[in-house]
Amino acid sequence: MALPEIKQISIKGYLQNMGVLPKKEFAYYGMYFSPFRDDQNTSFKVDYRQNLWYDFGTQEGGSIIDLVMKLENCAFHEAAAKLEKNVAGVRPNSFSFHRDSIPATPKNRKPAMTIRNICTISHPKLAAWISTRKIDLSLANLYCREVHYQVKDNVYFSIGFGNDSGGYELASPSKFKGCIPPKDITTVKNGHDNCLVFEGFWDFLTYLTLQKIEKTQYDVAVLNSVANVQKSMAFLAGHRNIFAYLDNDESGRKAGQVIKSSCVSVDDRSVRYAAYKDLNDYLCGKKQVRHMQKGRGLGL
Repeated sequence: MALPEIKQISIKGYLQNMGVLPKKEFAYYGMYFSPFRDDQNTSFKVDYRQNLWYDFGTQEGGSIIDLVMKLENCAFHEAAAKLEKNVAGVRPNSFSFHRDSIPATPKNRKPAMTIRNICTISHPKLAAWISTRKIDLSLANLYCREVHYQVKDNVYFSIGFGNDSGGYELASPSKFKGCIPPKDITTVKNGHDNCLVFEGFWDFLTYLTLQKIEKTQYDVAVLNSVANVQKSMAFLAGHRNIFAYLDNDESGRKAGQVIKSSCVSVDDRSVRYAAYKDLNDYLCGKKQVRHMQKGRGLGL
């Protein structure tokens, strides 16, 4: 099956075959609870005409292949092969992923992800990936874990970063990003008036690496997604000074504006690595358009 044909497989039908149904349905699109995380706001959109999906909570989206890559934690060619295998030899008008022929789905479906094991990071692939990020494995193990989890009948493993509600932010070398719910921010409470804000755990670990420390004396808030910025406001408002190490993109700037609108003193540290998308890219030397201004380190 050619790639364009695979991309025509109905996302709506694919999700319904998994037991994921729209909670709000309109003429040309449907709004769902995200199949990747704990979602109370039906923030997952499927455009029926374009056959595309978008998760407003994580600001990710794409074709059905992208969806399978994220759900199955696999690479592009693997996702395409899985979809092709599922439809091989099946007549188009009876194809189970098409809207016109969808089997009945169970009312009580299992969670999209279930944890099988949580341990110290030791898998060679994860250790190697951490090294490419220029983070020491011992530092990563202070704050992260190796999480083995199951999606349907398949078992995967990722780096997991715990949040304040007991969930885990997941990331793997295949560029998969997800969450074992509930979704939340992660805070470090040291009773300090100053608070550091990071968009993700890689930037937090990068900050510690650049400072050559294993922990900071300051309080910390890791958003785990800019969609969580409002969740962080109560915690941030209790601090005299906020130092924001957010991404140099539109979503990072918007999150920074939200923080500035509610906090008295906010120092935008992203300008100190403005030539890079984020703090970890600066550490890794990616996207080097220009270097930091001479004499201007990260400071705090």
